[in-house]
Amino acid sequence: MELSNIEPQIIWKNFSKLNAVPRPSKKEEKVIAFIKDFGENLGLETTVDEVGNVIIKKPATAGMENRKSIVMQSHLDMVCQKNNDVNFDFETQGIQMEVDGDWVKAKGTTLGADNGLGVATIMSILESSDIPHPDLEALFTIDEETGMTGALGLKPGQLTGQILLNLDTEEDDEIDIGCAGGIDVTVSQNYPTEATKGQILRIEVKGLQGGHSGMDIHKGFGNANIILGRILYKALENQNVQLISIDGGSLRNAIPREAVALISVRNANEFIETVTGGIKKEILEEFASIEAGLQINIEISTSSEEALSEEDSKKIVLVLKSLHNGVYRMSPDVQDLVESSNNVARVELKDGGLKILNLSRSSVDSSKDSVAEQLKSVSELAGMNVEFSGSYPGWKPKPGSEIVQMMEKIYTEKFAEKPHVVACHAGLECGIIGANYPEMEMVSYGPTIRGAHSPDEKANISSTQKFWAFTKDILANIPLK
Repeated sequence: MELSNIEPQIIWKNFSKLNAVPRPSKKEEKVIAFIKDFGENLGLETTVDEVGNVIIKKPATAGMENRKSIVMQSHLDMVCQKNNDVNFDFETQGIQMEVDGDWVKAKGTTLGADNGLGVATIMSILESSDIPHPDLEALFTIDEETGMTGALGLKPGQLTGQILLNLDTEEDDEIDIGCAGGIDVTVSQNYPTEATKGQILRIEVKGLQGGHSGMDIHKGFGNANIILGRILYKALENQNVQLISIDGGSLRNAIPREAVALISVRNANEFIETVTGGIKKEILEEFASIEAGLQINIEISTSSEEALSEEDSKKIVLVLKSLHNGVYRMSPDVQDLVESSNNVARVELKDGGLKILNLSRSSVDSSKDSVAEQLKSVSELAGMNVEFSGSYPGWKPKPGSEIVQMMEKIYTEKFAEKPHVVACHAGLECGIIGANYPEMEMVSYGPTIRGAHSPDEKANISSTQKFWAFTKDILANIPLK
């Protein structure tokens, strides 16, 4: 089945047009121009602000002028992840999509449904002529996935809407009213290198699910960097280890799926035998029920690169073993909500230069600070440098707001079941926007998406139909001013 034949056709048409435009985070020039042209071609007031956010205004349809004005908001950028055996350039190519039963997915890459389906939905409202809605401002932000710089750069006074509808939630039965804040924690150091003293080994961890470092952090998925760290730590028991290079993970907001290390040890065969019969077996057994594709490969290799000293290598291995990864604290106030967590997202060691990228999240600022300070403490004990950056606030829930109550009522009547009114552990832009627009009511919802931030990402077709019907009813029932 072609995407053009799927209902609602208007959304899938716009999603296909959007996905033909390359839109990696921090490289959104092409998609900014695409959305700007889209608004101008409709004859609507369209502006691009200083950081690259696009705002398109559409007047209320007849009879809706006395309703509260709204902002519909989604982000233009997407997480760019692909399988190792896929040849794809996210900066020049459009996403290649296919239909698989009730799902739309990409061919070996992320799909961009996060947040492309939200963008496509807003585009569909903007170009419609028969969908009732109040005064509307469409806000398309940039760089949500790697820094929230679009939302952070949005100035007070740019928007006049009284209600914000964020279309960036990934379960169609959820109405989101709160989210976590976050902070980037970067560990770094430069080390002298020397000749290797032993035999070279290549250690590879691959085949993990990966996933969203907020929404999936509590599911027990494997983190390739942490698994690699466990193997290296085991090697310290009876080997003198020299690290040559490490390449693990990619983006801060993606749980690492793959990691590779080159090391030098005194006795390669003994190391392989010890690891294969010990820690490798233990790890595979631990993850057997949730990471069926996990592979740990260790083989004798060669390298022309110099290595770190045994002493410096030991410091790095001990830090990798000590950094907190996963859930740090569950919320004592909201049932089943992860309050704070950390993702050890990227580990890179090359030519003596080390970088470890973390993303710490929390719905409570003091708890977020506590996670970041723990990472800093461990790393500084090993003589490493630590930098905090990209901090953004969480979004405090207001369950009794008028828009939330209205959406709950519509959902229950339309679908004969109550929605889940929740706060999430992902980083939504609502908290940042709310800091500049404290009087604005905010809510987030969206269609069902699975595997966001990984090449397994897929969007549910029937859920998108449900989401579209819900959206049209919400717009038609926005409260009076």
